Amino acid sequence: MKTVTLHIEGMSCAHCLNAVNRALSSLPGVQPESVQIGRASVRYDESVVDRKAIEDAVGNAGYRATAE
Repeated sequence: MKTVTLHIEGMSCAHCLNAVNRALSSLPGVQPESVQIGRASVRYDESVVDRKAIEDAVGNAGYRATAE
């Protein structure tokens, strides 16, 4: 398992936290460790999912994620 910290733009409230957490949790092989306004720490199995797919899932939830 690898860990990545994401910088997430556009988050401002509890709804945003829930939306990002749901988006990350929906991906196979991904375990959100900490989701805060503006950032998330995620463990993932790189044999199942790559970092780009994680960033895309956050993007599909309406936010912009980039790995730090």
